Amino acid sequence: MPAPCILLVEDHEPLLHAIQKVLERAGYSVLTATDGQKGLEVMERVRPDLIIADIMMPNMDGYEFYQAVRARPDGLTIPFVFLTARSTREDILRGKGLGAEDYLTKPFDPEELLVVVRSRLRRAEEVQQATASEFDRLKQQIVTVLSHELRTPLTYITGYTELALEELPSLSPDALQQFLEGIRHGSERLNRLVQDLLTLIRLDTGQAATEFRLLVCTHKNLAELIRQTVGRYEPLAAQNGVLLEARVPPELPPVPLCEPFFTDALGRLVDNGIKFSSRKGKHVVVEAGTSGEWVEVSVADNGVGIRPEEIPHLFERFRQIDRDRLEQQGAGLGLAIARELIRLHGGEITVESVYGAGSRFTIRLPLNPPG
Repeated sequence: MPAPCILLVEDHEPLLHAIQKVLERAGYSVLTATDGQKGLEVMERVRPDLIIADIMMPNMDGYEFYQAVRARPDGLTIPFVFLTARSTREDILRGKGLGAEDYLTKPFDPEELLVVVRSRLRRAEEVQQATASEFDRLKQQIVTVLSHELRTPLTYITGYTELALEELPSLSPDALQQFLEGIRHGSERLNRLVQDLLTLIRLDTGQAATEFRLLVCTHKNLAELIRQTVGRYEPLAAQNGVLLEARVPPELPPVPLCEPFFTDALGRLVDNGIKFSSRKGKHVVVEAGTSGEWVEVSVADNGVGIRPEEIPHLFERFRQIDRDRLEQQGAGLGLAIARELIRLHGGEITVESVYGAGSRFTIRLPLNPPG
């Protein structure tokens, strides 16, 4: 395994060579530069594992060099240590305030320097390993979920299509209708997945934020909009044996709203409430009201509930709670998308849940959002 590479940036050449020797004797590979600009030129050729830089330097000082390093995509995670004679409290606070990992003052103790270097390299390696592990977990989760969500609707479509073609001469109208219903079910599920992925792209690229700014306006009839949105889910609720009820006051305060984004987010919560209502006497209640400077719209069910340890992960993308046990449909994107759409309003979604008893999701919209 190659020795960790350290970039040392110091304009005082005798001190530069002294520090270089200390580091090389400790087994590190050392690259040197005499100012920040030259340090950036070195980084064009090699990405160091750690950077040690003076602050008072010609052409580009340490603070400017630090900001230039952090502006690079490959420089965001490199540990950065300031080594300087500027030891006033204000200087130290400024260095740490920028986000540097450590701040050593001259004259330095070689052993103290090595302790800092070892600890920062070790911490960087731990973070890198944890990040890689989390990335691998997320990648596997995405592959598993998307494989299931792509394969299942395609199975409906291809299976029913093949059956229909094979038995077409002898198919009764009722059987043909059943086959067509199966094909439609698969295509609708596949379409939902595609639409969700496209929505994520719009959110991540900023397109959704642009749309929000163009469409947002003060909505003066929020109560009616909530009732209409809930009403669209009544057929689904009836199909699943769920009593869906809207307890909304005749009037709610006007609130800045992007109507399609709000109804999308609320609809996802209502859909989830219906989907996870599995107990006897299934009941989903949508309520609305005000609390201080907020309008609150809640969706409560008496369904399966959520374990406490799972609640912090609910809004993660591709996260499915108890997928093997519940075998619910979806790619685990609904809550993540709902939260991002409400955040565009300056609002939030909160959750309360008792495992085995039900859950309540609440959309909170500010009456006077910042900006």
